[in-house]
Amino acid sequence: MQGKFITFEGPEGSGKSTQIHRLVERLEAEGLKVSCTREPGGTATGEAVRNLLQHNAAGEPLADRAELLLFTASRAQLVDQIILPALERGEWVVCDRFIDSTLAYQGYARGMELATLDAINAFAIYGRKPDLTILLDLDVETGFERLRERYAGREESHDRFERESMEFHQRVREGYHTLAQKEPGRFRTVDSSRPVVDVSADIWQAVKETLLS
Repeated sequence: MQGKFITFEGPEGSGKSTQIHRLVERLEAEGLKVSCTREPGGTATGEAVRNLLQHNAAGEPLADRAELLLFTASRAQLVDQIILPALERGEWVVCDRFIDSTLAYQGYARGMELATLDAINAFAIYGRKPDLTILLDLDVETGFERLRERYAGREESHDRFERESMEFHQRVREGYHTLAQKEPGRFRTVDSSRPVVDVSADIWQAVKETLLS
């Protein structure tokens, strides 16, 4: 029996890592085998690409099309090595970001043609979309306040995307809203400005209603 595929999306600071961890624990408590991964990354190749994309590891500015294709290369490797094999084994897969991040960041925020992005995404994933996408929605100002708190007193600093303008990130958020409206059957939007336990409860309800009923 095929497993289920859940992705988490959202603007910067929306709390994806925390909520993914809580959901994976809940699914495992239900006796389910779960593979947890992330984009870009999740494989040795993907993690090398992540370093290029987020931390300017090559030491030169990335052209927009190069950025897009690096994300897509990491995604194709992740689908081949991790996601499809796990689903075929009947496992559940929970992924931090996937195809919708490309549409929100490179499409709605950078202004690249959505039809082109859809075609490139489809090629990279063999057409295997998530069964459920959790969109953790948060206003941009609150998200960046959370980032300031996260980095306070730490050597780690904002990555390349977190250093984009507030206007860029507002376009990202609006893009996510548009994507959720286009595919209401796949997306569940959760207000992540609330306490962690309340957000987790809504996520679990969405999983139960769509995948465990």
